[in-house]
Amino acid sequence: MIELDTIKPYFEGKEDVLGEILGRYPDYGRRSAIMPLLWEVQRAERHVSEARLEEIAHIVGVHATEVKGVMSFYSTYHEQPVGKYHLQICSTLSCSLAGSDEMFDFISEETGLVNGETDGSGIFSLQKVECLGSCGTAPVLQVNDTYYERVTRSSCKELLDALRSGEMLEPPRERGGDNEGAEKPKIGSEQRVGREA
Repeated sequence: MIELDTIKPYFEGKEDVLGEILGRYPDYGRRSAIMPLLWEVQRAERHVSEARLEEIAHIVGVHATEVKGVMSFYSTYHEQPVGKYHLQICSTLSCSLAGSDEMFDFISEETGLVNGETDGSGIFSLQKVECLGSCGTAPVLQVNDTYYERVTRSSCKELLDALRSGEMLEPPRERGGDNEGAEKPKIGSEQRVGREA
C-alpha cells in the first residue's frame, strides 16, 4: 500500500495560539477570526496555501471560498511565498508625487524584479501596494512589517545592501511636525529617490 504524504495542519500543537485568537471573539462571531488566523499562518510560512485556507475555513466553520474571498480582498495576504524581505512600495498619489515611482524603478533595477515577483534565492520580493497610511512621510517603503519613510535613493541603496547581508536596519523615527526624536540620525542622505542630480 502506498502512503501519501500529507501536510500537517498548521495549528496542530498550537492550541494556545489558536485559543488566544479565537478567544478574542464570541462563539457566534468565529468568522471574525479569519484575518488574524490568515496573518498567523502567513507570518510563519510567508504565504497562505490552499491547504491552510481549508484549515482556517474548518476552524471558523465557513467554506474555503469565504476565507479566500477575505484573503483576496487585501494585498497583505499572499497565495505564493514572498521573499524573506518583502518590499512593498506605496503607489497612491501622495507617494507617487513624492517619488515612489522612481523608488520602485530603482529597487526593480537593483534587484532585477518586477511587480509581484520573488527572486530565485527567496531573499527579495517586490510589490506595489495601495496606501500604506503614511502620506505625510512619503515616499514609503514597507519591508515586511517595518516602515521606512521619506526614503531617499541613498537610504534605499543602504537598506538594500544591509538586507542582502541579512541585516534589517532600524528605521529613522519620523514625526509629523515636531522635533522629538530628531537626534536619531537618518540612514542615507536627505534627497528623495529619483530627485538626485
